[in-house]
Amino acid sequence: MSQHTIVFDLETVPCTETLARLHGREALTDDEAVEILGEKFPKLPLHKVAVLAALIAERIDGVWRVQSLGAPHIGERSEVDLISAFAARVDSLRPTLVTFNGNGFDMPVLRYRAMVNGIAAPGLTSRPYFKRYDQAHIDLCDELASFQFNAKASLDDLCKMMRLPGKPEGIDGSKVWEHVRAGRIQECANYGETDVVNTYRVWLRYELFRGAITEEQMVGSEADLTAFIRARLAERPHLAFLVTE
Repeated sequence: MSQHTIVFDLETVPCTETLARLHGREALTDDEAVEILGEKFPKLPLHKVAVLAALIAERIDGVWRVQSLGAPHIGERSEVDLISAFAARVDSLRPTLVTFNGNGFDMPVLRYRAMVNGIAAPGLTSRPYFKRYDQAHIDLCDELASFQFNAKASLDDLCKMMRLPGKPEGIDGSKVWEHVRAGRIQECANYGETDVVNTYRVWLRYELFRGAITEEQMVGSEADLTAFIRARLAERPHLAFLVTE
């Protein structure tokens, strides 16, 4: 029987429309929103989904094989469409969801934003994805730290300690709004794709650790990922640094 996994990651920006409602205003400019928010991290319902990056893999004969990798964004589609399409895909596959810090950010943001926008997204509750200790959703940041805050490691550090490429230079989640306002949302989407590849690789290591795959299946899964990336480098050169021998 086939199995599916979706590794996903959100890149977000403050939602000026929602912030305006919260402060009893008709509308806010980006500059006014910056003035209100200051240096504070916005409350989760105020995070508009700007990029929804996802890697979908299917287990075939014991080996995980990448079926798709993409990062649709609000430069091309509405936030409503991004969330609705993702929820529909989850509903159709009923996969294991894999994130890094998804319990603390990605999952609650998805639920909040679906509700703020009045979106029906039953796919996100088709399995117990919101239960912290259920394996339907594996938040690697939480899981690997045994749910202890002081035991957590960053994704980039973890990758580098495992001799994996880690994150690209020049961008991180804190710079997404700056890039979006400058018309550079595609760079954020590219960053999202690299993030889900990194998360996927850490998850494969975790699957090996807990005996869900063998060492041979791990090697086969990594080889499949490398082949998948190599075949797409002409149109997606931002993935080149992720190719490992």
